[in-house]
Parts: sequence; structure tokens; C-alpha cells
Amino acid sequence: MNGGERSHPAGVDESGEAGADSDGLAAGLTRRRLTIGGTVVVALGLLVVARELDARTVAAEMAGADPGLLAIAVAAYAVSWPLRGRRYGDVLGAMGHRHGTTFLTMAVFVSQTANLAIPARAGDAARAYVLATRRGVPYPAGFASLVVERAFDLAAIAVLAALAAAWLALGAGPFELAAAAGGARTAFLAAAAVSVATAGGGLAVVASARADRDLGAELRARVEGRPRLEGLLEAALRFAADLQVVAERPRALATVGATSLLVWLLDVLTAVAVLAALGSGLAVGPLLAVGTLAVSVGNLAKVLPLSQGGVGLYEAAFTALVVGLTPVGASAALAAAIVDHALKNAVTLVGGAGSVAALGVSVSEAADAEPDGTSGTGSFLGSPKK
Repeated sequence: MNGGERSHPAGVDESGEAGADSDGLAAGLTRRRLTIGGTVVVALGLLVVARELDARTVAAEMAGADPGLLAIAVAAYAVSWPLRGRRYGDVLGAMGHRHGTTFLTMAVFVSQTANLAIPARAGDAARAYVLATRRGVPYPAGFASLVVERAFDLAAIAVLAALAAAWLALGAGPFELAAAAGGARTAFLAAAAVSVATAGGGLAVVASARADRDLGAELRARVEGRPRLEGLLEAALRFAADLQVVAERPRALATVGATSLLVWLLDVLTAVAVLAALGSGLAVGPLLAVGTLAVSVGNLAKVLPLSQGGVGLYEAAFTALVVGLTPVGASAALAAAIVDHALKNAVTLVGGAGSVAALGVSVSEAADAEPDGTSGTGSFLGSPKK
């Protein structure tokens, strides 16, 4: 790894190892090129949209924002970070690795900063590196904890989106007509689909964690001889195995779930404060519901690794939903989306810079570090097939 000579076990061709390394490098470059290319395309798309909407109007909307409400937005988002660190500590604690909230908050800051600064979602590797080098947490446990954290994020987003969609669907005064619009129906259907899928998957994982049968072995027997299905099944089993580490502990499950909801509620409050700062003119109830849906859909759009830090994807989804559900104009909605995302990224970068300095790590070095193992965390579904 450091450039020195390496000995090779008998039967292992040196050129074969080099070929594997080059394949991994090629895959990494392909992911980075996809992200960079996607960022360029999305940026061009935003320029076209801004031109159609009149960039000066959008800029004027942003310039007229209430600074007091923007300060509240920044404070709300900043408060969510220690909660993220505490939640991550509960996830790692369920895996047998207990560390302080301050350190883990800094680790989360470093990973999110890497996601913003380096293409191809480098933050996962960066956080695993920080945990391994600063606290001795094995790489497999570091990556598994990220899977669990992401699953709870998705669950929290789904719950909040479903509640907001249900509130609007049941009628919210002037929004009853808006709820009949195509954009609103799409939002409701998307929220319902994600909520049902998340609930179903969560129940399946909890049930399997308490099952006496080796469900993994049974499922593998059913797909044996079908390589594509075997690959998908192994990925699903590894995912379920990571989640079961928390699912088998009711207290950890409740704690991580509740903290996840608080984290995303603060994220929603940030967006709501921004919408209010730009003078959306919405009443409190509709503002909360629409803000919740906008943040939910915007973050689901960011799941696609098509742009750096989700820039452009978040703004497009946020704007489309606000315009589709409310009388707020496209220029004001786009201005709110840009300010909301920019404030959140600014807080992340400031916290990330401080964390990098405090921990004495290099973001690029952490993101490019190679894991020293590939084993998983174990599974009630059975061990991965060799």
C-alpha cells in the first residue's frame, strides 16, 4: 500500500493482482467521472432554468430574505449535528464500539465534508478511515454502521413525508385544490410508496432478527444456480445483517429511531425558516407540511450520485414540489431551495473544516484509504455464501 515490495502467496499471479487493482481504479474513476459529468449537466440545467425564470428575479428574492429568520435556520441546522453524533454513537454502541459524542460528531462532519468536496460519495470511506485510525474501529464495522445510519435516515424521511402528505390529502383549507394537482398526486404517491417500502422492510428485518430459523440459508437454497439472483440476495442479506445489529436491541432501535426523527425535523425546520424568510406567505400549518415534503423529496433526489453534493438535484426537486403544491412562484421557490441548500452546505463545510483541523486528518487521504478487511458484522440470516 505504501509502494514497497509485496510477497505473493503461491498460485497468485502478480499480474492478476495488478489487473484487479486496475479494475478497482477504473471503477472508481468511472464513478467519479459520472459524478463530475452529472454535476456539469445539472449546473447547465440550473443555468437554463434560472435564465428562463430571470436570474435577477431569483437573486432579488434571495437578497430580500429576512436575516433574523435565516439566523434561526442556521441555528436549527447547527443543533442537528450533535444529535447526528449522538445517534451514530448509539449505532456503533449496538455493534460493541462505544465512543464519545464529540468525536463522533466530528467524524460525521468529516464524512459529509468529503461528500461535498470529493466526487463519488467519498464520505463513507473517509468516516471509516477516521474511526479506524483514531479509535481502532474495524473498517467492516465502520461501513456497516453507515448502512444502518442511512437506513434510519430513509425511514425518518419516509415517516415525515407520509405525515405531511396525509395532512395535505385530508384537506388544509386553500390547499385542498392544490392537492388535486398532478404534482401533488405524484408527491403523495411517492411518499406513500417510500413509506410502505420502508415499513415493510423494517418489519421484515425486525422479524428476521427474532426468528429461530436460518432464513438466509433457505433463501440461498431457493436461488442457487442463478448467479444474478444470488448476487442480489447476498447484497440484501448483508444489508439486513447490518440492520439486525440494531433491530435485535429494542432500546437501541427506539433510541436511534427517535433521534433520526429529531435530526430530520430540524432539517425540515431549517427549510421552513428559509421559506418564511423569503416571504412565502403560507400559513404555519401548510408551510410545515410543504416544507416537510420539499425536504423529503429533495433528499430522495440526492440519492442519485449524479452531481457533487446533490447540488442541482435537491434544488430541482424542492422547487418542483413547492410550485406544484402552493401558490408560491417558481422564482421564489427556486430562491428558497438555493438558500436552504447553501446554508446547510455552509454549516457542513465550516464544521468539517474545524473537525479536520481538530482530528489532524486529510479529507482526500481519508477518502482514498483502502479498507483492510471485507468481512461483515454477522447475521441472524446466516453467514454470507463463500
